[in-house]
Formats: sequence, C-alpha cells, structure tokens
Amino acid sequence: MQGFAGFMSLLSLALIVFSGFALVDAAIRREDGYRAAGKQTKPFWMIILGLAFVVNLIFPILAFLPIIGLVATIVYMVDVRPALRSLPGGGRSRRGGSSSDGPYGPYNGGR
Repeated sequence: MQGFAGFMSLLSLALIVFSGFALVDAAIRREDGYRAAGKQTKPFWMIILGLAFVVNLIFPILAFLPIIGLVATIVYMVDVRPALRSLPGGGRSRRGGSSSDGPYGPYNGGR
C-alpha cells in the first residue's frame, strides 16, 4: 500500500503543477487575445483555473472536484492556449516593444 500512496502523492503533485502552469499561462496572456480568439474572457479563465488549482491543493486526487478541475485545465491547455498562441505576438502582453509600434505593427514613416 505504501507504493500506491507514493504513486498517488506524485500524481497529485503533477496535477497541482499542471493546473498551476495553466493558471500562470492564463495570467500572462493579453485580455484582448481572448476576445480575438473567440474564447471566454480572461477573468473567466482566471477564476476557473484558480479554483482548479485550489481544489487540487485541498482535496485528494480520487475526489470528485479535482477531476472537474483537471477537465477544466485540459480544456484550457488543448483549446484556449493554442488559439491564443496562434495570434500575432502569441497573445502575450507587449512589454519592451518599440516606441514606433502602432496597434497594427511598426510605423514605417509613410514609406
């Protein structure tokens, strides 16, 4: 039984890391990227993934709620994240961009 308990604790840790990664990834994406990709809003995904992360921390892996959190995390990772990454700039916030960058790309001075 000790081997099974060790396996379940490793599986629970992997689930926590997976949902934590999805939560951080959702946090660094731009708000308008979610609208441009035609997905739910950023606050919606932050709440869902945050709840999934907290549920994975509190409940054991064989409970019902962590399975629901896992499904929500998988939906984000296989549907929303690829749609956000396919946007120009990867859907990430633009930090350190050029001062000549406009909303549709760099300004070339009318050339």
